[in-house]
Amino acid sequence: MDSSAMTQYLTFDLLGEMYGVEILKVKEIRGWEEIRDIPNTPDYIKGALNLRGEIIPIVDLRVRFMMGEVTYTPITIIIILAVQTDTGETVIGIVADAVSDVLDISRDDIQEKPNLGSKIDMQFMLGLSVTADNMVMLLDVDKVLNPNYFEGLPSILS
Repeated sequence: MDSSAMTQYLTFDLLGEMYGVEILKVKEIRGWEEIRDIPNTPDYIKGALNLRGEIIPIVDLRVRFMMGEVTYTPITIIIILAVQTDTGETVIGIVADAVSDVLDISRDDIQEKPNLGSKIDMQFMLGLSVTADNMVMLLDVDKVLNPNYFEGLPSILS
């Protein structure tokens, strides 16, 4: 595979920090809407929504990365992602403050995962993209949103 091949990443904001996910993992972007609680789940599982008959768990990455919680507003968004697991594809939503851009990033331009002392566990990162304006942490959604890492999660994700 060509190491200079471009991959598109959807970038989004979490408390002023920029993150990116591979655009091919994004199923849709939705405005904030009320979600139903799921009992006995970790605090970063905010609940679930019914998306055309499919129950979609919603994860707040701010809480998952121990960045703290914020109040959801009408401009809060939910990014619906397709996550590959050992048992196939699972659809999970993440809460974000805002969507930014879609960036074309070459594999050659992705820097290694440094030890930044960041609150994000580095095993969940693909690497960093540094632009003239910003640094974007590229997430491996198949790892960060893998239900196998969600302790106490009910069987709706199985």
